[in-house]
Amino acid sequence: MDQPTVGILHPGSMGAAVAACAATNAAAVLWCENGRSTASVARAARFGLAPVAGLAELLDRSDIVISLCPPAAAENLARAVAGHRFAGVYVEANAINPERVQRIAALLEPGATVVDGGVVGSPPVGGKTPSLYLSGPVDATDLVEALFAGTAVRTAVLGTEVGKASALKLAYASFQKTSRVLVALAVGMAREHGVDQELIEVASRRTDSYLSEPEYVAKTAARAWRWGPELEEAADALAAAGLPPEMLRAAASTLARWNDAKDDGKLTLTDALDRLAQP
Repeated sequence: MDQPTVGILHPGSMGAAVAACAATNAAAVLWCENGRSTASVARAARFGLAPVAGLAELLDRSDIVISLCPPAAAENLARAVAGHRFAGVYVEANAINPERVQRIAALLEPGATVVDGGVVGSPPVGGKTPSLYLSGPVDATDLVEALFAGTAVRTAVLGTEVGKASALKLAYASFQKTSRVLVALAVGMAREHGVDQELIEVASRRTDSYLSEPEYVAKTAARAWRWGPELEEAADALAAAGLPPEMLRAAASTLARWNDAKDDGKLTLTDALDRLAQP
């Protein structure tokens, strides 16, 4: 497959940027505009993605489909794809737990070949170079690696077992995102007692401490609507492994207090902490 046609489901901030990188080695990158917001239309246009009217057309024309959507929608989206008997490579790149990836693979196979994917890092814009970890059949992972060769998306294959890439993604996310939640709680408690600046000063002596980056709390609040479901997925993965999931469920519950701050780029640290303190 020299230059495959790629379909992206659906072009959010990460999906659109990843799809734009795929366009380097693809004949075309398609997206389905039916039912999508004006923001999605504008984003897709900005990244040069080609619109199609419906899911059926996208699947009929695509050799490789990449699914990057909110975790809760992943299985329903895969079910819709399976209903159209898609027979290409399906890259399940959502932040979902390994058991859900395996259920999706069972939905789509034997018609489609499922590759498990996990994106670690920020969207590939402005010099950012996220990693796309892959696991699944060798022929299919080779195709995905070739699709992103020479782009800002770095790929790494973890093996042939579907679920490995998602496990790595959630293992990393469980630490990274919970750590950011703990920063918010620590700074909030210190502020209540008038020692927040002193806390930051203490933390700044350790360059590897998230506590030395309190300004990131506002960014955490704006992303909470996405991060919370990811931590719920990670909690399910912990429970499945016989490990205690309560910490991640508690972090997800804390993030839910910021759900109304969805993608608010103007939020300040004070705003975020005030919202966190509301019952």
